[in-house]
Amino acid sequence: MKKRLSAGDIGFNIVNYCFLGLLSLIFIYPILYSLFASLSDPVQLLSFTGLLVKPLGFSTTGYKVVFQNPNITTGYVNTLIYTLLGTVISMLLTILGAYALSRKNYRLRRVATFFIVFTMYFSGGMIPHFLLVKGIGLYDTRMAMILPGAINTWNMIVMKTAFQSVPASLDESAKLDGANDFVVLFKIFLPLIMPTFAVITLFYAVQYWNAWFNALLYLQDRAFFPLQLFLREILIANSAGGNATTDVDTFLLDEVLKYTTIIISTVPILCVYPFVQKYFVSGMMLGSIKE
Repeated sequence: MKKRLSAGDIGFNIVNYCFLGLLSLIFIYPILYSLFASLSDPVQLLSFTGLLVKPLGFSTTGYKVVFQNPNITTGYVNTLIYTLLGTVISMLLTILGAYALSRKNYRLRRVATFFIVFTMYFSGGMIPHFLLVKGIGLYDTRMAMILPGAINTWNMIVMKTAFQSVPASLDESAKLDGANDFVVLFKIFLPLIMPTFAVITLFYAVQYWNAWFNALLYLQDRAFFPLQLFLREILIANSAGGNATTDVDTFLLDEVLKYTTIIISTVPILCVYPFVQKYFVSGMMLGSIKE
């Protein structure tokens, strides 16, 4: 039998839902504003003030101008390559490193953890990084977008903590049954920390999708440029393919292009969030037994 809510519970739920609804609107509205502005007529958008709740004089000029640029397709393909390949490599290295650091029988665990955490607070700087990338032959290659930042120290520490939360009896029982470390890692530990795995995967995917500074430093061949770098060029040039005929037209169109590039660069990666939302809610640990 369903329990009846008291007047206090009903009041709390109403206030809670209203607050969460308002909070969600505050977070969602900037994205909606950018979407409406990108679909608005440049002249009407520039003269409009206040809250934007729908496109003004519906126009797809901004999207036509951006997608007429042949570099956009190249950028999308490169960004997808960097995101997919980079995320796989980063997750593999992070999982292996975190698992090794979480093992109590690893004698150099404390020393290795110290040197890894040390990199979070101290860095060699931009010039040494550039010289290193160039010295090992990664300059102006696709791997320059992936390998230099393949492991995020914070992500590894989070995953290490998740591995340490798995009961040691599972590890011991699996070893007694003849399982090696790879079997224990991929068939026992990873399924139990799936929320952490999903969240860290999302963090890496967003990192690679939004990456542009490394491309600015390490890439010269435009065939390797990611989408974000091409969009940056479009905004800086203020011409977006040269379709504007006057300075006024260029200025008006640029206002729409700012929002168009935001939508083009953020919406694809935002579509990934609903698939991992349940892992944010379920927590960072799914255990099987308690000790």
